[in-house]
Amino acid sequence: MSPAQQRLLALWAVLLSGVICLGFLPVSRLVAGIILAIVWVLIAVACYVVSRRTEHDTPVCLDNLPEPTYRQPVVLVCGELPQTWPEQSQVLTVTHGCWIRVAEGQDLEQVARQLLWQRPEWGRQLSVMVNVCPQKHADVEGLTSQLLALRWQISQLRKKTGHSVPLVLNGQAGSSMVNDMLWQASLAGEDVSVWRGSSAPCSVATWVTTGGSMAMHQQVLMNTLMGWVDRHVKAIFMDKNPDMPAIAPAAVLWGIGPILVGSLATSAWTAWLTQHTAMQHVAGWQPVGTDSTVMSLLPDFVLPLLPEGRGLTPRGKMFRCGLTLFTLAAIAALLSSGWNNRELLRRVSFDIASYDRISMDHYSLKADAVAMLGKDLAQLDYWARNGEPVRMSLGLFQGERLRLPVLEAIRSYIPPPPPAKPAAKPKAAPKIIRLDSMSLFDSGKADLKTGSTKVLVNSLVGIKARPGWLIVVAGHTDNTGSQQINQPLSLKRAESVRNWMRDTGDVPESCFAVQGYGASRPVATNDTPEGRALNRRVEISLVPQADACQVPGKPQTPSQDDGVSQHNGE
Repeated sequence: MSPAQQRLLALWAVLLSGVICLGFLPVSRLVAGIILAIVWVLIAVACYVVSRRTEHDTPVCLDNLPEPTYRQPVVLVCGELPQTWPEQSQVLTVTHGCWIRVAEGQDLEQVARQLLWQRPEWGRQLSVMVNVCPQKHADVEGLTSQLLALRWQISQLRKKTGHSVPLVLNGQAGSSMVNDMLWQASLAGEDVSVWRGSSAPCSVATWVTTGGSMAMHQQVLMNTLMGWVDRHVKAIFMDKNPDMPAIAPAAVLWGIGPILVGSLATSAWTAWLTQHTAMQHVAGWQPVGTDSTVMSLLPDFVLPLLPEGRGLTPRGKMFRCGLTLFTLAAIAALLSSGWNNRELLRRVSFDIASYDRISMDHYSLKADAVAMLGKDLAQLDYWARNGEPVRMSLGLFQGERLRLPVLEAIRSYIPPPPPAKPAAKPKAAPKIIRLDSMSLFDSGKADLKTGSTKVLVNSLVGIKARPGWLIVVAGHTDNTGSQQINQPLSLKRAESVRNWMRDTGDVPESCFAVQGYGASRPVATNDTPEGRALNRRVEISLVPQADACQVPGKPQTPSQDDGVSQHNGE
């Protein structure tokens, strides 16, 4: 992927992590913020590591690559070359494709990674060609170790890029039997065909038939090269090795030309020929030259025949990574939503169970439990009206199934009975105010004495006129004198007190009842002066009577102070 696509993918990861942490995680806001900060730091570190890994790769001279829109095959060339690479740059662009040289000492995976970093869209048109020149190897042991290293690099390249990267094996030899490059190719699922110069490809049988004895001699040499390549090259890539997967070549090429740089007089190739032909020092086994600027260095004819590699384009990779991130975020959101709903169900169920366990007689605990259920119901009602919160959504919300049990539990609540009213205090019997007659009247007289007002005011301050109460004023005497004299005298004295109270307090006369008992109701003995003094008295008391103390034309109103404090004058 390009740097821009990687940055876009990082922003997508930042957005998804923010939504999950702040919207779904079943933790407090503070903890969610800490987790989000950690995730963002990890994303930043990953982006930094990816960018630094590319910057620290050993630079490869890929400065004259075709444009990014180039869609011809691109082949990474590894191994030995029969001639010197014609360009200073590692890139050689021809008519049907582009060859890129992976020089000795360079890592194939690193070159491919830098190439795809500069041209991300080239992944599916990328191939690898391994060149082997048997005349440059004194033995096959060193060659085998080199091929195993290339096999490992190709497998890692396929794994890390996600592309199939087709493999092409090319075995080349030099011989004086040919004066031009002779190629034979075997593509997957096809017979061996002969490619020579600009002529059209043909089958081996056709070429031998039309070429005569020279073609037959060349074909014998070519068959020997094929056998060597199958035994010492192709088998290395196809061998079942538990440490790395086998790599089946998409094409196998064999080439024989008159030019070969660096050929050895005694090599693995000559040993193979001697072993399989029983001939030594056969003329024509060695090349006639070591360099050429006219002869083709690489098999350009194979470029249009190479299969297109499999794998995702950078845009496809970006979408796949984005979809993977979205899937992981969706899974995290579903798990968090499920957990949040589980906690809601557990909490409300616990509140209902706690309410049910409390006896209805425990009024205080029952009231607290039903208050908690009320809070639960208020929250569920709010969510029902305004929609469930995001952290409990995604089709997992359990609030609807909880509302009815909570409502039924609340409806089953029986409030405690109202507190019993205190029993009404019985009305206290009205106390009697006793006034000494001698302090109010002269002996034998019924008119109030001068100065008696103070005694009346001090004694009668608690007597108030109110509806429903009758002010009874009763006069009493001792037994001195006859009853015919004492009774009228006691009545007149009571009338005098009544008149004073009526006139002084502007009390209606209907509030009073006046009685004179004479000496008929003594409170002490009349045999002593002290007893007779106690019997000479005027008594004032309040007596309940429904129609008492009513102003004509005004309805009766209940008394607001039935327990009036009354002053006892005794």
